[in-house]
Amino acid sequence: MSALDAAAVAAVDSTGQAAEILDVPAHLRDALWRVDSAGIAPVDAPGGVVVAGMGGSAVGGRLAQAALGPRLTRPFLVADGYALPSWIGPEHLVLCASYSGGTEETLAAYDDALQRGASRLVATTGGALAERARRDRAPVIPLPGGFQPRAAVGYGLVSALEAAALGGAGPSLRDEVEAAATLAESLAAEWGPDGAEDNEAKRLARALHGTVPVIAGAELTAPVAYRWKCQINENAGLPAFASVLPELDHNEVVGWPGADGLGPFSAVFLEEPGAHPRNALRSELSAVEAEAGARAVERVGARGETRLERLVSLVLLGDLVSLYMAVLAGTDPVDIAPIDRLKASLAAR
Repeated sequence: MSALDAAAVAAVDSTGQAAEILDVPAHLRDALWRVDSAGIAPVDAPGGVVVAGMGGSAVGGRLAQAALGPRLTRPFLVADGYALPSWIGPEHLVLCASYSGGTEETLAAYDDALQRGASRLVATTGGALAERARRDRAPVIPLPGGFQPRAAVGYGLVSALEAAALGGAGPSLRDEVEAAATLAESLAAEWGPDGAEDNEAKRLARALHGTVPVIAGAELTAPVAYRWKCQINENAGLPAFASVLPELDHNEVVGWPGADGLGPFSAVFLEEPGAHPRNALRSELSAVEAEAGARAVERVGARGETRLERLVSLVLLGDLVSLYMAVLAGTDPVDIAPIDRLKASLAAR
């Protein structure tokens, strides 16, 4: 059994991505302070709140939407592209999130929101996005520099939650953020590199090693499944895919018997006790169907009492699984050469 201890992680992790993953409790708490320090006034946005962002800067919006869930009182959605939905206007609040401040799609979305007369809020470390916000006197949540955008997930989640509260789309979840940070501290110790070699994160990484994972979630866990997919892509440099219940039971489930012989696939079902009973049953039954063609089938349960605690527990677990998969593959988790090449090619045209 390959070791997944601190020494093994350090051997491939040239920039300390493991430390950033384990520091998510501190990130959650610091994010609350940063929102407070910005002194942002509430905005009455009867049309709802939109989070405009891409990649690691958009994930906070997706996770916040799930954490708020049935407590949302106005529309709340993520716009991941160059333009906002056609119906966005003065009655909306748009949070433009770009860690670098230079994401071209988010800059275009900011300009689109300005043209439509929507209220704007920015979360960034600086760059052109911060310059636009200063020009227009739009409030800015100042994010700390030095991270990979995907490692700032705690900041993105809290920024989006606070945007929802500021725009009247949902209640403040500050107490839940504090509780989630406390839970994450204990889970980071349990699942981290200094934890037991058979802890859940290390066990899952070994089970998924050498396979193409297909991660499935439902309701609260659906955006977390997408986060797992993205983290495996970026940290481990491997293909992975995400699916959502109950939709996958109307198409994808038919493909599992045919997976045998095509390649080594694995199936992961993220579960939590607050799911609709029928989705909980679907997860159980779909896992059985996946056994027809998957090399490994895993059902993974969330930890915690609140929706936000359970969501954060699964995010942390997935981040660590992707880190350990990188170690097993001998991949430096900071290496995102294909994205860098794409950005350079786009900038040249």
